[in-house]
Amino acid sequence: SSSASSESLLVDWTYRPLSGGQMETIFHYQAVPYPATEGKFQGRISWLGDVARGDASIAIQNPGLSDNGTFICSVKNPPDMYHNIPQTALLVTQRGLPFQLTSAVLLSILVFLPSTLVVVLLLARLGRKFGVLKEKQQQKPGCKKSSIEVSDEPDQPERGSCSGKLKTWCLNCVDTDEEDPY
Repeated sequence: SSSASSESLLVDWTYRPLSGGQMETIFHYQAVPYPATEGKFQGRISWLGDVARGDASIAIQNPGLSDNGTFICSVKNPPDMYHNIPQTALLVTQRGLPFQLTSAVLLSILVFLPSTLVVVLLLARLGRKFGVLKEKQQQKPGCKKSSIEVSDEPDQPERGSCSGKLKTWCLNCVDTDEEDPY
């Protein structure tokens, strides 16, 4: 309104169901709020507005699916002759899942979870294979040569150095004639 709010300022909220039908006055304001005393919104409408600041807001407690429809707010502030009649469409839906299935969550479920499972299975298989080779080494000292390698002397890596330990570990994992069952 271009005029300051006066005591003659009127605010009327009406409701029209989504399916059509009769308009129902659900709230009236003239210096004090007058919520509906009957109808489907009885006892569920409260005044949140502040006419001094140009606010004519209401709140609906416990909205349900049957509250879907169009809410119309009409404000008359004499001496203004022209006034806007804004309409608000309310669409109440049933509550969904308590969390949103975002693309990050979906990516985690579809990629990272199976990848983690594969890594764990491969590590378990590697650990089992290493255990079998370790038992064989305890029974028979020295490294077994594959059928491709030909040598009269067995290669013994340097046991004290890091490279010797790495060579031993690699030979234990790779250099075996034993095949895993499928």
